[in-house]
Amino acid sequence: MHLAAHFPGVNSTTVWADPRSGSQIDFASFEHLARTAERGKFDFFFLAEGLRLREHNGRVHDLDVVGRPESLTVLNALAAVTERLGLAATVNATFNEPYELARRLATLDHLSAGRAAWNVVTSSDAFTGENFRRGGYLDRADRYTRAAEFVATARELWDSWTPDGVSRPFAHDGPQFTVSGEFTVPRSPQGHPVVIQAGDSDEGREFAASAADVIFTRHGTLEAGRAFYADVKARLAAYGREPESLKIMPGVTVVTGDTDAEAQELAYEIRRQQVSPQNAILAAEQVWGTDLSAYDPEGPLPAFDPVPDSGITQGRVRHGDPFAIAARWRALAEAKGLSLRGTVIETTTRQSFIGSPATVAAELTAFVDGRAADGFILVPHLTPGGLDDFVDRVVPILQESGAFRSAYTGSTLRSHLGLPEPVWKG
Repeated sequence: MHLAAHFPGVNSTTVWADPRSGSQIDFASFEHLARTAERGKFDFFFLAEGLRLREHNGRVHDLDVVGRPESLTVLNALAAVTERLGLAATVNATFNEPYELARRLATLDHLSAGRAAWNVVTSSDAFTGENFRRGGYLDRADRYTRAAEFVATARELWDSWTPDGVSRPFAHDGPQFTVSGEFTVPRSPQGHPVVIQAGDSDEGREFAASAADVIFTRHGTLEAGRAFYADVKARLAAYGREPESLKIMPGVTVVTGDTDAEAQELAYEIRRQQVSPQNAILAAEQVWGTDLSAYDPEGPLPAFDPVPDSGITQGRVRHGDPFAIAARWRALAEAKGLSLRGTVIETTTRQSFIGSPATVAAELTAFVDGRAADGFILVPHLTPGGLDDFVDRVVPILQESGAFRSAYTGSTLRSHLGLPEPVWKG
Protein backbone atom coordinates (compact mmCIF):
# COMPACT_ATOMS: atom_id res chain seq x y z
CA MET A 1 0.00 0.00 0.00
CA HIS A 2 1.19 3.52 -0.82
CA LEU A 3 0.30 6.49 1.38
CA ALA A 4 0.65 10.23 0.84
CA ALA A 5 -0.27 13.31 2.86
CA HIS A 6 -2.21 16.23 1.39
CA PHE A 7 -1.77 19.61 3.08
CA PRO A 8 -5.35 20.84 3.67
CA GLY A 9 -6.50 24.35 2.96
CA VAL A 10 -9.47 24.77 0.62
CA ASN A 11 -13.04 23.57 0.18
CA SER A 12 -15.15 22.36 3.07
CA THR A 13 -12.73 19.61 4.14
CA THR A 14 -10.80 21.89 6.48
CA VAL A 15 -12.40 22.75 9.81
CA TRP A 16 -11.42 26.37 10.27
CA ALA A 17 -13.30 26.93 13.53
CA ASP A 18 -11.51 24.19 15.49
CA PRO A 19 -9.15 25.81 18.04
CA ARG A 20 -6.45 23.34 16.97
CA SER A 21 -6.53 24.65 13.41
CA GLY A 22 -3.26 26.41 12.61
CA SER A 23 -1.86 28.77 10.02
CA GLN A 24 -2.07 27.96 6.31
CA ILE A 25 1.11 29.89 5.52
CA ASP A 26 3.40 29.53 8.56
CA PHE A 27 6.27 27.20 7.70
CA ALA A 28 5.80 25.43 11.03
CA SER A 29 2.47 24.08 9.76
CA PHE A 30 4.04 22.59 6.63
CA GLU A 31 6.92 21.19 8.67
CA HIS A 32 4.62 19.56 11.24
CA LEU A 33 2.53 17.72 8.66
CA ALA A 34 5.58 16.69 6.62
CA ARG A 35 7.44 15.37 9.66
CA THR A 36 4.35 13.44 10.74
CA ALA A 37 4.07 11.89 7.27
CA GLU A 38 7.74 10.92 7.30
CA ARG A 39 7.39 9.45 10.79
CA GLY A 40 4.60 7.33 9.34
CA LYS A 41 6.86 6.25 6.43
CA PHE A 42 4.54 7.85 3.86
CA ASP A 43 5.58 7.92 0.21
CA PHE A 44 5.13 11.67 -0.31
CA PHE A 45 3.79 15.01 0.91
CA PHE A 46 1.43 16.71 -1.51
CA LEU A 47 0.79 20.44 -1.97
CA ALA A 48 -2.14 21.78 -3.98
CA GLU A 49 -1.95 24.98 -6.00
CA GLY A 50 -4.09 28.05 -6.42
CA LEU A 51 -3.09 30.78 -8.84
CA ARG A 52 -5.85 33.14 -7.77
CA LEU A 53 -7.92 33.56 -4.63
CA ARG A 54 -11.37 32.28 -5.44
CA GLU A 55 -14.32 34.64 -5.42
CA HIS A 56 -17.99 34.27 -4.67
CA ASN A 57 -20.57 36.92 -5.45
CA GLY A 58 -17.80 39.25 -6.57
CA ARG A 59 -15.58 39.08 -3.49
CA VAL A 60 -12.96 36.78 -1.99
CA HIS A 61 -15.00 34.67 0.38
CA ASP A 62 -13.77 33.97 3.89
CA LEU A 63 -14.31 30.23 3.62
CA ASP A 64 -11.25 29.92 1.41
CA VAL A 65 -7.65 30.13 2.53
CA VAL A 66 -6.37 33.70 2.31
CA GLY A 67 -2.80 33.27 1.19
CA ARG A 68 -1.47 30.34 -0.83
CA PRO A 69 2.33 30.29 -0.99
CA GLU A 70 4.08 28.93 -4.06
CA SER A 71 4.44 25.16 -3.79
CA LEU A 72 8.00 24.58 -4.97
CA THR A 73 9.37 27.24 -2.63
CA VAL A 74 7.74 25.51 0.34
CA LEU A 75 8.97 22.08 -0.77
CA ASN A 76 12.54 23.29 -1.21
CA ALA A 77 12.43 24.38 2.43
CA LEU A 78 10.90 21.05 3.50
CA ALA A 79 13.72 19.20 1.73
CA ALA A 80 16.03 20.53 4.45
CA VAL A 81 13.94 19.18 7.35
CA THR A 82 13.02 15.75 5.90
CA GLU A 83 15.21 12.88 4.73
CA ARG A 84 13.13 10.30 2.83
CA LEU A 85 9.66 11.77 2.27
CA GLY A 86 8.72 12.53 -1.34
CA LEU A 87 7.83 16.16 -2.07
CA ALA A 88 5.05 16.73 -4.61
CA ALA A 89 4.19 20.16 -6.01
CA THR A 90 1.06 20.98 -7.98
CA VAL A 91 2.13 23.28 -10.81
CA ASN A 92 -0.06 24.51 -13.65
CA ALA A 93 0.94 23.54 -17.20
CA THR A 94 -1.16 26.34 -18.68
CA PHE A 95 0.50 29.34 -17.06
CA ASN A 96 4.12 28.15 -16.97
CA GLU A 97 6.82 27.40 -19.55
CA PRO A 98 8.67 24.07 -19.93
CA TYR A 99 12.25 25.32 -19.55
CA GLU A 100 11.63 27.31 -16.39
CA LEU A 101 9.49 24.69 -14.68
CA ALA A 102 11.70 21.75 -15.67
CA ARG A 103 14.64 23.66 -14.14
CA ARG A 104 12.79 24.34 -10.87
CA LEU A 105 11.66 20.72 -10.55
CA ALA A 106 15.12 19.37 -11.34
CA THR A 107 16.55 21.71 -8.72
CA LEU A 108 14.16 20.35 -6.07
CA ASP A 109 15.06 16.81 -7.12
CA HIS A 110 18.75 17.55 -6.54
CA LEU A 111 18.24 19.41 -3.26
CA SER A 112 16.10 16.54 -1.93
CA ALA A 113 18.36 13.76 -3.31
CA GLY A 114 15.69 12.42 -5.66
CA ARG A 115 12.39 13.05 -3.89
CA ALA A 116 10.62 15.53 -6.21
CA ALA A 117 7.25 15.08 -7.90
CA TRP A 118 5.13 17.26 -10.17
CA ASN A 119 1.34 17.12 -10.07
CA VAL A 120 0.36 18.36 -13.53
CA VAL A 121 -2.81 20.45 -13.61
CA THR A 122 -4.36 22.56 -16.34
CA SER A 123 -6.57 25.62 -16.49
CA SER A 124 -8.63 27.24 -19.19
CA ASP A 125 -10.61 29.88 -17.30
CA ALA A 126 -10.10 33.57 -18.01
CA PHE A 127 -10.62 34.37 -14.31
CA THR A 128 -7.34 32.71 -13.37
CA GLY A 129 -5.77 33.95 -16.58
CA GLU A 130 -6.29 37.59 -15.58
CA ASN A 131 -3.28 37.20 -13.30
CA PHE A 132 -1.13 36.38 -16.33
CA ARG A 133 -0.02 38.00 -19.56
CA ARG A 134 -1.94 35.44 -21.62
CA GLY A 135 -5.11 35.64 -19.58
CA GLY A 136 -7.87 33.34 -20.78
CA TYR A 137 -6.24 32.62 -24.12
CA LEU A 138 -6.43 28.81 -23.96
CA ASP A 139 -9.48 26.99 -25.27
CA ARG A 140 -10.66 24.31 -22.86
CA ALA A 141 -10.27 21.66 -25.56
CA ASP A 142 -6.57 22.51 -25.83
CA ARG A 143 -5.62 22.25 -22.17
CA TYR A 144 -4.52 18.58 -22.27
CA THR A 145 -2.92 19.07 -25.68
CA ARG A 146 -0.66 21.70 -24.16
CA ALA A 147 -0.10 19.67 -20.99
CA ALA A 148 0.94 16.55 -22.90
CA GLU A 149 3.49 18.46 -24.95
CA PHE A 150 4.61 20.33 -21.82
CA VAL A 151 5.41 17.07 -20.01
CA ALA A 152 7.13 15.60 -23.07
CA THR A 153 9.23 18.76 -23.48
CA ALA A 154 10.23 18.76 -19.81
CA ARG A 155 11.38 15.17 -20.15
CA GLU A 156 13.43 16.09 -23.21
CA LEU A 157 15.15 18.77 -21.13
CA TRP A 158 15.83 16.36 -18.24
CA ASP A 159 17.27 13.88 -20.75
CA SER A 160 19.56 16.49 -22.32
CA TRP A 161 22.14 15.59 -19.65
CA THR A 162 23.60 12.09 -19.88
CA PRO A 163 23.54 9.83 -16.79
CA ASP A 164 27.31 10.32 -16.46
CA GLY A 165 27.00 14.11 -16.32
CA VAL A 166 27.54 15.41 -19.87
CA SER A 167 25.35 18.25 -21.10
CA ARG A 168 24.05 18.10 -24.68
CA PRO A 169 22.15 20.78 -26.59
CA PHE A 170 18.39 20.29 -26.86
CA ALA A 171 15.90 21.41 -29.49
CA HIS A 172 12.12 21.04 -29.41
CA ASP A 173 9.83 22.32 -32.14
CA GLY A 174 6.16 21.50 -31.66
CA PRO A 175 2.68 23.03 -31.94
CA GLN A 176 2.79 24.42 -28.40
CA PHE A 177 6.48 25.09 -27.74
CA THR A 178 9.64 25.89 -29.68
CA VAL A 179 12.67 25.89 -27.39
CA SER A 180 16.36 25.18 -27.89
CA GLY A 181 19.60 25.64 -25.98
CA GLU A 182 21.30 23.88 -23.09
CA PHE A 183 19.71 22.87 -19.81
CA THR A 184 21.43 24.19 -16.69
CA VAL A 185 20.72 21.32 -14.26
CA PRO A 186 22.38 17.86 -14.52
CA ARG A 187 20.31 14.69 -14.59
CA SER A 188 18.73 14.25 -11.18
CA PRO A 189 19.18 11.36 -8.74
CA GLN A 190 15.95 9.64 -9.83
CA GLY A 191 16.33 10.45 -13.54
CA HIS A 192 13.10 12.47 -13.78
CA PRO A 193 10.84 13.84 -11.06
CA VAL A 194 7.75 11.66 -10.58
CA VAL A 195 4.77 12.93 -12.61
CA ILE A 196 1.34 12.95 -10.95
CA GLN A 197 -1.91 13.72 -12.75
CA ALA A 198 -5.28 14.62 -11.23
CA GLY A 199 -8.27 14.24 -13.50
CA ASP A 200 -11.27 11.97 -13.86
CA SER A 201 -12.48 12.95 -17.32
CA ASP A 202 -11.90 10.63 -20.25
CA GLU A 203 -9.18 12.91 -21.62
CA GLY A 204 -7.62 13.11 -18.17
CA ARG A 205 -7.51 9.34 -17.86
CA GLU A 206 -5.93 9.03 -21.28
CA PHE A 207 -3.34 11.67 -20.42
CA ALA A 208 -2.50 9.82 -17.20
CA ALA A 209 -2.15 6.52 -19.05
CA SER A 210 0.23 8.09 -21.56
CA ALA A 211 2.36 10.28 -19.31
CA ALA A 212 1.83 9.93 -15.53
CA ASP A 213 3.44 7.83 -12.80
CA VAL A 214 0.65 8.45 -10.28
CA ILE A 215 -2.98 9.48 -10.73
CA PHE A 216 -4.84 11.35 -7.97
CA THR A 217 -8.56 10.50 -8.14
CA ARG A 218 -11.77 11.36 -6.31
CA HIS A 219 -13.30 7.86 -6.22
CA GLY A 220 -14.01 6.95 -2.61
CA THR A 221 -16.32 3.92 -2.84
CA LEU A 222 -15.12 0.40 -3.51
CA GLU A 223 -17.33 -0.03 -6.58
CA ALA A 224 -16.37 3.29 -8.17
CA GLY A 225 -12.73 2.68 -7.33
CA ARG A 226 -12.70 -0.73 -9.00
CA ALA A 227 -14.31 0.63 -12.15
CA PHE A 228 -11.86 3.53 -12.37
CA TYR A 229 -8.88 1.29 -11.58
CA ALA A 230 -9.79 -1.24 -14.27
CA ASP A 231 -10.46 1.46 -16.86
CA VAL A 232 -7.19 3.35 -16.37
CA LYS A 233 -4.99 0.26 -16.04
CA ALA A 234 -6.49 -1.13 -19.27
CA ARG A 235 -5.38 1.99 -21.16
CA LEU A 236 -1.68 1.51 -20.34
CA ALA A 237 -0.98 -1.25 -22.86
CA ALA A 238 -1.65 1.13 -25.76
CA TYR A 239 1.39 3.11 -24.61
CA GLY A 240 3.61 0.07 -24.05
CA ARG A 241 3.27 0.31 -20.28
CA GLU A 242 2.75 -2.31 -17.58
CA PRO A 243 -0.06 -1.99 -14.99
CA GLU A 244 2.46 -1.45 -12.18
CA SER A 245 3.91 1.61 -13.92
CA LEU A 246 0.98 3.83 -12.89
CA LYS A 247 -0.11 4.06 -9.26
CA ILE A 248 -3.76 4.96 -8.62
CA MET A 249 -4.22 6.87 -5.36
CA PRO A 250 -7.62 8.35 -4.50
CA GLY A 251 -7.85 11.27 -2.10
CA VAL A 252 -9.56 10.10 1.11
CA THR A 253 -10.51 11.33 4.55
CA VAL A 254 -10.26 9.26 7.73
CA VAL A 255 -11.90 9.57 11.16
CA THR A 256 -10.88 7.20 13.93
CA GLY A 257 -12.12 6.60 17.46
CA ASP A 258 -11.63 4.00 20.17
CA THR A 259 -14.69 2.18 18.78
CA ASP A 260 -16.59 2.26 15.52
CA ALA A 261 -19.51 3.97 17.24
CA GLU A 262 -17.30 6.67 18.74
CA ALA A 263 -15.73 7.30 15.32
CA GLN A 264 -19.18 7.67 13.74
CA GLU A 265 -20.17 10.24 16.36
CA LEU A 266 -16.92 12.15 15.83
CA ALA A 267 -17.37 12.06 12.05
CA TYR A 268 -20.85 13.53 12.41
CA GLU A 269 -19.52 16.40 14.53
CA ILE A 270 -16.75 17.04 12.01
CA ARG A 271 -19.29 17.19 9.18
CA ARG A 272 -21.33 19.76 11.10
CA GLN A 273 -18.19 21.83 11.67
CA GLN A 274 -17.21 21.59 8.01
CA VAL A 275 -20.66 22.72 6.87
CA SER A 276 -21.35 25.81 8.94
CA PRO A 277 -24.58 27.70 8.17
CA GLN A 278 -22.56 30.08 5.99
CA ASN A 279 -20.84 27.24 4.17
CA ALA A 280 -24.19 25.54 3.56
CA ILE A 281 -25.55 28.65 1.83
CA LEU A 282 -22.35 28.91 -0.22
CA ALA A 283 -22.66 25.29 -1.37
CA ALA A 284 -26.28 25.80 -2.37
CA GLU A 285 -25.42 29.00 -4.24
CA GLN A 286 -22.85 27.08 -6.27
CA VAL A 287 -25.61 24.68 -7.38
CA TRP A 288 -28.40 27.20 -7.89
CA GLY A 289 -26.08 29.87 -9.36
CA THR A 290 -27.71 32.76 -7.56
CA ASP A 291 -27.63 34.72 -4.31
CA LEU A 292 -29.35 32.75 -1.52
CA SER A 293 -28.23 34.92 1.40
CA ALA A 294 -31.86 35.55 2.36
CA TYR A 295 -32.48 31.82 2.79
CA ASP A 296 -32.49 30.13 6.19
CA PRO A 297 -29.84 27.38 6.18
CA GLU A 298 -32.05 25.38 8.52
CA GLY A 299 -35.03 25.87 6.20
CA PRO A 300 -35.98 24.15 2.93
CA LEU A 301 -34.05 24.08 -0.34
CA PRO A 302 -34.95 26.65 -3.03
CA ALA A 303 -38.05 25.70 -4.99
CA PHE A 304 -36.87 27.31 -8.26
CA ASP A 305 -34.51 25.80 -10.83
CA PRO A 306 -30.78 26.62 -10.93
CA VAL A 307 -29.45 29.43 -13.09
CA PRO A 308 -27.01 27.80 -15.56
CA ASP A 309 -23.58 29.35 -16.20
CA SER A 310 -24.26 32.22 -13.84
CA GLY A 311 -20.60 32.81 -12.93
CA ILE A 312 -21.48 33.50 -9.28
CA THR A 313 -18.37 31.55 -8.27
CA GLN A 314 -14.98 32.22 -9.88
CA GLY A 315 -11.97 29.97 -9.61
CA ARG A 316 -13.84 26.88 -8.39
CA VAL A 317 -14.69 23.96 -10.67
CA ARG A 318 -18.40 23.25 -10.92
CA HIS A 319 -18.91 19.48 -10.98
CA GLY A 320 -21.96 18.00 -12.69
CA ASP A 321 -25.24 19.23 -14.10
CA PRO A 322 -26.78 21.74 -11.64
CA PHE A 323 -30.33 20.72 -12.59
CA ALA A 324 -29.57 17.07 -11.85
CA ILE A 325 -27.82 17.97 -8.59
CA ALA A 326 -30.75 20.14 -7.48
CA ALA A 327 -33.21 17.35 -8.27
CA ARG A 328 -31.11 14.82 -6.35
CA TRP A 329 -30.84 17.16 -3.35
CA ARG A 330 -34.59 17.79 -3.32
CA ALA A 331 -35.35 14.06 -3.43
CA LEU A 332 -32.92 13.39 -0.57
CA ALA A 333 -34.28 16.28 1.52
CA GLU A 334 -37.84 15.05 1.07
CA ALA A 335 -37.01 11.43 1.80
CA LYS A 336 -35.07 12.20 5.00
CA GLY A 337 -36.76 15.42 6.09
CA LEU A 338 -33.55 17.43 5.76
CA SER A 339 -33.02 21.19 5.87
CA LEU A 340 -30.83 22.99 3.35
CA ARG A 341 -27.83 22.64 5.67
CA GLY A 342 -28.68 19.03 6.48
CA THR A 343 -28.80 18.22 2.77
CA VAL A 344 -25.40 19.79 2.17
CA ILE A 345 -23.96 17.88 5.13
CA GLU A 346 -25.41 14.63 3.77
CA THR A 347 -24.19 15.11 0.19
CA THR A 348 -20.85 16.91 0.31
CA THR A 349 -18.72 15.99 3.31
CA ARG A 350 -19.07 12.31 4.17
CA GLN A 351 -15.76 10.88 5.37
CA SER A 352 -14.26 8.04 3.34
CA PHE A 353 -13.14 5.74 6.16
CA ILE A 354 -14.67 5.86 9.64
CA GLY A 355 -14.06 3.48 12.52
CA SER A 356 -11.63 2.19 15.09
CA PRO A 357 -7.99 2.02 13.99
CA ALA A 358 -8.40 -1.71 13.27
CA THR A 359 -11.55 -1.12 11.19
CA VAL A 360 -9.94 1.66 9.15
CA ALA A 361 -6.80 -0.40 8.54
CA ALA A 362 -8.90 -3.36 7.36
CA GLU A 363 -10.98 -1.22 5.00
CA LEU A 364 -7.93 0.48 3.48
CA THR A 365 -6.35 -2.92 2.92
CA ALA A 366 -9.55 -4.25 1.34
CA PHE A 367 -9.48 -1.42 -1.21
CA VAL A 368 -5.95 -2.28 -2.26
CA ASP A 369 -6.51 -6.04 -2.24
CA GLY A 370 -9.73 -5.53 -4.20
CA ARG A 371 -7.96 -3.57 -6.96
CA ALA A 372 -9.78 -0.34 -6.24
CA ALA A 373 -6.56 1.56 -5.47
CA ASP A 374 -2.81 1.18 -5.16
CA GLY A 375 -2.80 3.47 -2.15
CA PHE A 376 -4.30 6.67 -0.79
CA ILE A 377 -3.66 10.40 -0.49
CA LEU A 378 -4.94 11.35 2.94
CA VAL A 379 -6.67 14.73 3.20
CA PRO A 380 -6.94 15.62 6.91
CA HIS A 381 -9.56 18.03 8.25
CA LEU A 382 -7.13 19.86 10.52
CA THR A 383 -3.97 21.86 9.83
CA PRO A 384 -1.34 20.87 10.82
CA GLY A 385 -2.13 18.01 13.23
CA GLY A 386 -4.76 16.18 11.23
CA LEU A 387 -2.56 13.16 10.49
CA ASP A 388 -1.20 12.62 13.99
CA ASP A 389 -3.88 10.14 15.08
CA PHE A 390 -3.70 8.14 11.83
CA VAL A 391 0.08 7.81 12.00
CA ASP A 392 0.06 6.91 15.70
CA ARG A 393 -2.85 4.44 15.64
CA VAL A 394 -3.60 3.14 12.13
CA VAL A 395 -0.15 2.92 10.53
CA PRO A 396 1.21 0.47 13.16
CA ILE A 397 -1.67 -1.92 12.42
CA LEU A 398 -0.99 -1.69 8.67
CA GLN A 399 2.70 -2.36 9.34
CA GLU A 400 2.02 -5.31 11.61
CA SER A 401 -0.20 -6.93 8.98
CA GLY A 402 2.39 -6.41 6.24
CA ALA A 403 0.11 -4.11 4.25
CA PHE A 404 2.48 -1.14 4.61
CA ARG A 405 6.22 -0.66 5.01
CA SER A 406 7.85 -0.52 8.42
CA ALA A 407 10.91 1.28 7.07
CA TYR A 408 12.00 3.03 3.90
CA THR A 409 14.06 0.67 1.75
CA GLY A 410 15.28 3.31 -0.71
CA SER A 411 16.11 6.99 -0.75
CA THR A 412 14.17 8.29 -3.77
CA LEU A 413 10.46 8.77 -4.35
CA ARG A 414 10.61 6.35 -7.27
CA SER A 415 11.97 3.68 -4.96
CA HIS A 416 9.12 4.29 -2.47
CA LEU A 417 6.55 3.92 -5.25
CA GLY A 418 8.23 0.90 -6.83
CA LEU A 419 8.82 2.79 -10.09
CA PRO A 420 11.96 2.22 -12.18
CA GLU A 421 14.23 5.08 -13.13
CA PRO A 422 13.29 6.35 -16.60
CA VAL A 423 15.38 5.02 -19.46
CA TRP A 424 17.63 7.81 -20.70
CA LYS A 425 16.52 8.99 -24.15
CA GLY A 426 19.31 11.35 -25.04
